Amino acid sequence: MKIIDGKLLAANLRAEIAAGVQELKATRGIVPGLAVILVGNNPASVSYVTAKEKACAEAGMYSREIRLPETTTEAELVARVKRLNADPAIHGILVQLPVPKHIRDKAVIDAIAPEKDVDGFTPVNVGKMLIGEKCFLPCTPHGILKLIEFSGMDVKGKHAVVIGRSNIVGKPVAVLLARKETNATVTLCHTGTPDVASFTRTADIVVVAAGRPGTLTGDMLKPGAVVIDVGVNRIPDATRPKGFRLVGDADFESCAAVAGAITPVPGGVGPMTITMLLWNTLEAAK
Repeated sequence: MKIIDGKLLAANLRAEIAAGVQELKATRGIVPGLAVILVGNNPASVSYVTAKEKACAEAGMYSREIRLPETTTEAELVARVKRLNADPAIHGILVQLPVPKHIRDKAVIDAIAPEKDVDGFTPVNVGKMLIGEKCFLPCTPHGILKLIEFSGMDVKGKHAVVIGRSNIVGKPVAVLLARKETNATVTLCHTGTPDVASFTRTADIVVVAAGRPGTLTGDMLKPGAVVIDVGVNRIPDATRPKGFRLVGDADFESCAAVAGAITPVPGGVGPMTITMLLWNTLEAAK
């Protein structure tokens, strides 16, 4: 059984991205610029935004962090996004989700110019992804494809099962796995699926993104399957200094006993999300 090291893959890709940034600066005088907007003070969002800033700096990119108060209106946020659309120093725009409840996610995402949508969330980029046109791919699903490739699994002709139908991970990763260049046969399972195990036991690849610990267990797997665990869940653990530990949606021990390769939590999918954000920002600048 192989542990799929997301940290190692992310480090390798970030080195390639940094080289690409230097080349763009040297040949065209362009510094890729990423603007990140944070509304409010959600601790997880603050931590994530800080990590993005650090990653940009390490890659040689320009980053602009815009922090707005919780009381910011939807109209004010949309207006700020539109100003960034017109700013030539900014090639990628990311609004950190979730935004406060009085602001509609859709209104904010729709305001981002598709050519600066480095999260791959706008309807234009989602539509292009669906019909197989070149576009910015959503970061976590794109990272998942890279992890499967890194595992050594040739996806073509394989059966992939995706557990979870979110717009951020489940649906787009199912679409990407089924595209002609990837060519997997895909089954999408969710809370309405009566017997998930009947599908996962025939799968060569299982991507679990359900947001619930223990969703996938070893007895649900085909021997040798590749397991990509997208979940990040806090569970109480009195032995840890913070009183909790992080686990995925897969029961790691039982799945690792059956799988051919599996991503750990943490250290699997997580490092890839920001890495693919940098990838998209470089592409936008090019």
